[in-house]
Amino acid sequence: MGSSDQVVESRLEQTAAADHEPTSPPPFERERWNRPKSNPFRLLASFFSFFLSGMNDAVYGALLPYIQSYYGLNYTNVSFIFLAPFGGYTVAAFTNAMIHAHFGQRGVAIVAPALHIADYVITCLHPPFPVIVVAAFLGGLGNGLLDAAWSAWIGQMEKANIVQGVLHSMYSVGATICPLIATSMVTQLNMGWYEFFYLMVGASVFEAVTLSLTFWKKTGIVYQQQTHGNSDTPTHEKTGNRRALMNKITWLCSSFFFFYLCIEVTMSGWVTSFMLNVRRASPYEAGLSSTLFWAGQTVGRAFLGPVTERYGERLCVSIYLALSIALELVFWLVPHFLASAIAVAFLGLFLGPMFPSATIMAAKLLPRHLHVSSLGFSIAIGGTGGAIGPFVVGPIAYARGVWVLQPIVLTLLGILAVLWLVFPRIKNEESDNTSTR
Repeated sequence: MGSSDQVVESRLEQTAAADHEPTSPPPFERERWNRPKSNPFRLLASFFSFFLSGMNDAVYGALLPYIQSYYGLNYTNVSFIFLAPFGGYTVAAFTNAMIHAHFGQRGVAIVAPALHIADYVITCLHPPFPVIVVAAFLGGLGNGLLDAAWSAWIGQMEKANIVQGVLHSMYSVGATICPLIATSMVTQLNMGWYEFFYLMVGASVFEAVTLSLTFWKKTGIVYQQQTHGNSDTPTHEKTGNRRALMNKITWLCSSFFFFYLCIEVTMSGWVTSFMLNVRRASPYEAGLSSTLFWAGQTVGRAFLGPVTERYGERLCVSIYLALSIALELVFWLVPHFLASAIAVAFLGLFLGPMFPSATIMAAKLLPRHLHVSSLGFSIAIGGTGGAIGPFVVGPIAYARGVWVLQPIVLTLLGILAVLWLVFPRIKNEESDNTSTR
């Protein structure tokens, strides 16, 4: 590939700074993990960012019984901690395109870590519970911006399934180790639940430094030149949002991501309580169950990504969904802790690659100029499912018992399978893949 591997980014910056601006977008050159040369560093920073986001989403499920006890809350009241990110993800859905248009990826790299820092500083001070809910809103906004931005960026790369799989596996790594560390600090070291967030503050500061440094040159001008050529930024921002909302793929993807994240976060958020109260596990074993779920996701995203790349998203995700439904039935109907723990781990394994695979499918179905607007909206709306799902389980569990987790998750898996079958087929996929190599 020669010098073309190294000049993609500089060409955009030079074009943006030139007196004579182009009247049409420059020819699209698909990025790789190592092209341009700064991409490896950006990917490493993005991977750590997703690692922290995974910790953020998993920690409340692991600490839920202790937060509930500390504040004297019932299932309904404590579940507001899951609902709070709904507002954050909703705001992210409508501001992601604006931030990209005006400030580029640099804007996301600065704003999102700052929101994480604010969330964790507030939480580690263990203020009254309503303030904890507000902090969770800030964390949800940060996660929504990061998830949409980095998923849309990587979704356009060559071998996107593999790179996207690694990105989302880092999310799962964070979600895997978080319950183990948090539960150990509380049960083994007799520390307060809020003391875990001291670690989160340090990690979010590191995130802010690495993302800001690596994405500093990815300004709003660079983004506009890459997607629209010579364009008026506010005009294209509004047009992109409007066109994204009018595209049926945007709403189909939003629905899929909504129910997927509803399943993922509901399972991880309530499995500890389910194991404690229904399977009669010890506190440590219950916390370990959440770890097994996220460990399965880590393995699935890291190792099933190449499988999906080879055989295609449509076939592979259909198989993953069928296996997930079967495992959920085992989890529900076999009343033994060991069987439940094994089912949880394998459920995570096959659920894991679905989100990155659906992101790639969406990127293939959408025009390039709508990737950030449409994927950003879809992923952010999907994040609201991760907030609403666990929240809805709260009052139902309070009225009927936490065993209701199982039929709820099974129903959601059925809805997810129907949505996947509705996705249109990709035309000329083979020739398109060949032309980008």
